[in-house]
Amino acid sequence: MRRLAKQFINLALITASSACYSGAQKHEPLSTSVQATLHRAIADEAAPVVAFTDRQEARHWLNTMSGRLTKKIPDRVSRDEFLLTVHYEAKRAGLDPQLVLGLIQIESAFRKYAVSSAGARGFMQVMPFWTKAIGTTDHNLFHLRTNLRYGCVILRHYIDIENGNLFRALGRYNGSLGKPEYPNIVLQAWHGQWQYTPPTTISQSP
Repeated sequence: MRRLAKQFINLALITASSACYSGAQKHEPLSTSVQATLHRAIADEAAPVVAFTDRQEARHWLNTMSGRLTKKIPDRVSRDEFLLTVHYEAKRAGLDPQLVLGLIQIESAFRKYAVSSAGARGFMQVMPFWTKAIGTTDHNLFHLRTNLRYGCVILRHYIDIENGNLFRALGRYNGSLGKPEYPNIVLQAWHGQWQYTPPTTISQSP
């Protein structure tokens, strides 16, 4: 009973925090080489339909995550498009797709047109200055793939400059470096709400 109560409290804290931890990445000077690298990472490329090693894994992941996201994105077609794009862009940036889902839950509560008080936009609450810094000014941060591409590339950049320290990288992403609240709540959402176990392949005896 106590365990159930604790889980309920944790879920309530995650849900309540979704609207108050929107990002505000800080504008920091980028070296020419870093700017060029990030610009290449943002450059548009046609995404494959799926980015999985096999179809069984793709179906299992999509069905698992889709079931958890039904209340936030009721339309199945939109939900599948969102999830496949998250998976592709996360993998493309070398990130865990479930981490990205946890971050989106806290940043925007899965609201495509969310805007923070600091002006951050979309699912991953990307600050507009990034389009000038590493992209082009005509990039629409409310566009699904554009927003996820920027968000994943930016998080990857922060992880790299923090030498793999995800806790500090998440602080940078939210503009709250040095404060534990945001990294803790994202990690809690990642491991609690979006934890994923791949299907096990059962080998049959000949």
